[in-house]
Amino acid sequence: MRITQRAITQTSLLGLNSNLAALNKLQQQLTSGTTISRPSDSATGTNTSMLTRRNIANNDQYARNIADGTSVLDATDSALQDMLAQTLTVRDLTVQALNAGAGNADTRQAIASQVSGLRESMLGQANQVVAGRPLFGGVTSGPAAYVDGEYVGVGGTAAQKATDITRRVSDNETIRVDITGAEAFGDPDPTNGPDLFAVVDNIAEHTRADDQAGLTKDLADLDEAISRMTKATADVGTRAQRMEKAASVNASQALTLKTQLAATEDVDLPKTIMNMQAQQVSYQAALQVTAQVLQPTLLDFLK
Repeated sequence: MRITQRAITQTSLLGLNSNLAALNKLQQQLTSGTTISRPSDSATGTNTSMLTRRNIANNDQYARNIADGTSVLDATDSALQDMLAQTLTVRDLTVQALNAGAGNADTRQAIASQVSGLRESMLGQANQVVAGRPLFGGVTSGPAAYVDGEYVGVGGTAAQKATDITRRVSDNETIRVDITGAEAFGDPDPTNGPDLFAVVDNIAEHTRADDQAGLTKDLADLDEAISRMTKATADVGTRAQRMEKAASVNASQALTLKTQLAATEDVDLPKTIMNMQAQQVSYQAALQVTAQVLQPTLLDFLK
């Protein structure tokens, strides 16, 4: 087989271009800080990187859901705690009104006024709005959960079950973040027993009228309302703890995914620098050998 000068030249140029391409690839990796600039750099690495980035995006969305759900649950818990404290104050006033020794008209009027004031304060708490939604209104599209002391929210009653408002916190877990006024403070349907605000309103009226029998029944109804609110507060607290645990798991998952992505894409700086230096030496040697092999010089031949 006859080897021509042209064949030697083409083979030499092919080798030089191959060395130069390898050197250029290492320089790109050092400049960009990543081993994958295009899918052709690594089909397997590109696939792994895309899957990892998708998981990171999902995890970031879960983190936003957790933050949003936590804010709603915290606001709900705070409102319930405040209302429970005020309800206990109403109970103390009811017991005071039942005390026959404190039964003069002025005293009863003062107690009734205080009870009515507490009722208005509790209604204000029950109508809190978070992110444009009534905190205790369920899935209502209205601006408030209670109007004139009447429940106008949606769900949570015997006639209509609540539609849970949830936040997805992982691939396989969702957490409810709401509780309706009917669930926390009682069904507004009188046939299912008076709700909290009706009970407190009755206490004010019966105190003014010095209706001892009515106040005795009101006290029993109020104890039932307190029990219901205590359970609601515990339920919300349990969900808040679940949300806190989900936040911890999410943060751990975020760190794991970032580590996986770095292992797939990031350049091993010391190793890459060493490889580039070795490639530079190889390229320089190839240039010298090519110059010696080709006579006359490669430049002259190409002219």
